[in-house]
Amino acid sequence: MKREVELIEAPASEDRIFRPLEAAREELVPAELFDEAGYLRLNTDVQRAVELGHIESGYAHYLKHGIAESRPLPNMPRESRNVMLTTPSGSARENAVARVTRFSIDALIIAPTGGLMIVGWIDDTTYPLNCIRIVGTDWRAVMDASRFIRLRRMDVESAIGARGTHSFGFFGFLCFDQRIDASGPVTIELWQQGGLSNSLQYPATVVEDAELRNTTLAHLAGAAFFGNSAVESMACLNRGLGAELVRFNKAISSRIVANPYLERFGTQQRSHRGTIVVCLYGKPEFFFLQQALFSGLPGIEDYEFIYVSNSPEMAETLLNEARAGSLIYGLSTSVMILSGNAGFGAANNAAARSARTDRLLVVNPDVFPRDREWARKHTELVATTAPQQTRLFGVPLFYDDGSLMHGGIYFEVDSGLSMAGGKPSVQRMCRTEHYGKGFPAGAAQFTRPRPVPGITGAFISIDRAWFERLGGFTEDFIFGHYEDVDLCLKSLQSGVAPWLHDIRLWHLEGKGSTRQLPHEGGSMVNRWLFSRTWLATLDAGLIGPTPGHPLLNPPEPLPQAAAAKGQAAPAAKRARQLR
Repeated sequence: MKREVELIEAPASEDRIFRPLEAAREELVPAELFDEAGYLRLNTDVQRAVELGHIESGYAHYLKHGIAESRPLPNMPRESRNVMLTTPSGSARENAVARVTRFSIDALIIAPTGGLMIVGWIDDTTYPLNCIRIVGTDWRAVMDASRFIRLRRMDVESAIGARGTHSFGFFGFLCFDQRIDASGPVTIELWQQGGLSNSLQYPATVVEDAELRNTTLAHLAGAAFFGNSAVESMACLNRGLGAELVRFNKAISSRIVANPYLERFGTQQRSHRGTIVVCLYGKPEFFFLQQALFSGLPGIEDYEFIYVSNSPEMAETLLNEARAGSLIYGLSTSVMILSGNAGFGAANNAAARSARTDRLLVVNPDVFPRDREWARKHTELVATTAPQQTRLFGVPLFYDDGSLMHGGIYFEVDSGLSMAGGKPSVQRMCRTEHYGKGFPAGAAQFTRPRPVPGITGAFISIDRAWFERLGGFTEDFIFGHYEDVDLCLKSLQSGVAPWLHDIRLWHLEGKGSTRQLPHEGGSMVNRWLFSRTWLATLDAGLIGPTPGHPLLNPPEPLPQAAAAKGQAAPAAKRARQLR
């Protein structure tokens, strides 16, 4: 449903001016709620004084002189911002007639147990939108600019004949912790700088939490901006919307993994050396294919499998195929069914808690053995190699045409100029790159054993005790992206570098699951979250293919003959140059 209404701007008359002398005895307007532009508009002498540098700001004048002088304040919601208040409150608008402006509410979607989303547009070129107050039967919330994004709306530009680069659209999201009643009438108030308010009643669409999450992320992924969308969305997420989405998603994921269903198939008596954890989403057929290709290989009997499904609709198919697969292939297999999509990190953590070994191998469903001896080699490597080199490691992965897909991961940082908020600001965003991507399989410099800044979540082998000490995968990330390198950086920060060891597998990158628009929105949030968390750490010697971090440049052991002569081995020198 889409409603367009006339927006009324009131004149600066006595019935629209808040006189603070009486009210200030009860409550002082805090800085974060003070309408600077509105105060200066109503007090032109103060505006002139600020322009001349005689006083720092309108708020400074308000504190020092305005209250005592009974200076007028623009009307503006005085409640706490970006929280759900459950005490009744009516609209603060008063009826006044003035110049007509236009706005529209396109959607108000509420999940009564956790969040709301609002979408619309407003012609606020003269007096910018300050906050949005949403008032229900027995609750209200005031959403400020940290929780909504201004978007480009080309449909509005065309309809009203607008010129220039004004972002008429807005899209906001708010997470809250208590249940509310969203069935009654809801009033939406748009408050502009200068104390101008506009309202209408709008029926809310009531949905479940997961649907609200997906709708919000899809809207974020499809948003249009003036300028570079990646840069502008990063700036908007950084102001507060990103943290709101992360908090909402984590609450959903926590509920999903709280009560998983687990069923075990095949031989369960013998002890195993490792647990292969595979996270499934959207494509059940990869379960049977992977079981077929991993079975019968030397050493595979030393491993159990746990498949964890983020797609509850696949439950019956997976359980039936696991039952048949255990009879055909004889692998020790468990299937964990979750009630929804908890994301890569939370799902793998849940499966890891059910593992019965001290070694975890996180493997994508589209990863298959290229080396028939891979399982035996993996077991021998963990048993015979120094723990610092095997506590956390990955392996070379190859595309189906034989070229290298992954020889370790390194980090780069992109910079872009954002104009969000009306003034330029530099946004720095982390990016991951794969060593040797697209190189021939014989490119030994990318497949040789060595410490690397990061490894892909398509294949991670990790000591279970170390995994638990690191807190497992960080569950703040939405759906899946950046959890793998986040784990690697947590390990590096704790004194253990990820390694790459030459045990080769195929990876049909991106083929093992479905990907939709909400996942693109989740990836945008994840890139923002990863950048906010790790940018300072990366700046301290972890950027580029040859990072200077000491754990990534260990001293090379010298061959005995070269050591006796006091000379470095040429091979070691060449290896260092290739990093």
